[in-house]
Amino acid sequence: MSVQEDLTSVQRCLDDLARSVGRLEQQIGGGLEMRRVRTDADHLRESVALLKEAAPGLTTPRRPDLVTIPDTPYDSTLWTDSDDEGLGARDRHAP
Repeated sequence: MSVQEDLTSVQRCLDDLARSVGRLEQQIGGGLEMRRVRTDADHLRESVALLKEAAPGLTTPRRPDLVTIPDTPYDSTLWTDSDDEGLGARDRHAP
């Protein structure tokens, strides 16, 4: 299943939940607990709707392009002004 199909399925289930909560509210009344359940169901529906809007931007992470590193040695002039790690510069002495 694609992400869009999964989100549509979740949205249908939440719509069924909202209808069931409405029927239950008619049967037992709208006390504090019932309002909390209704509010939670509404928040879920809103969150899934927002996620569905953002879903076209949801794609699988793309692997970075591979960089080929040649086996040939580097040009030695790249290292003329560099320091040897832990040893210091080639033309200077350690203190």
